[in-house]
Amino acid sequence: MSVRVRYFAAAAEAAGTDAEDRHEPGLEALRTAVVADHPELGGILDRCAVLVDGERRDDDAPLEGVTHVDVLPPFAGG
Repeated sequence: MSVRVRYFAAAAEAAGTDAEDRHEPGLEALRTAVVADHPELGGILDRCAVLVDGERRDDDAPLEGVTHVDVLPPFAGG
């Protein structure tokens, strides 16, 4: 089973894509794998909000049955 990872703004730029399908079993494994595949994410991923099906989850969260993971870098606004 795969999960769709969607990258936004600076995270998409660092990953070189807006989205990809991944097969890691949990959020911590996913974080490790995406940085290994997209090293430029390593500099920003720790500052990003990572939402699992729209909700913040701890790194030990399993991804079984999850539809999507969103990687949202900090946004500046005014």
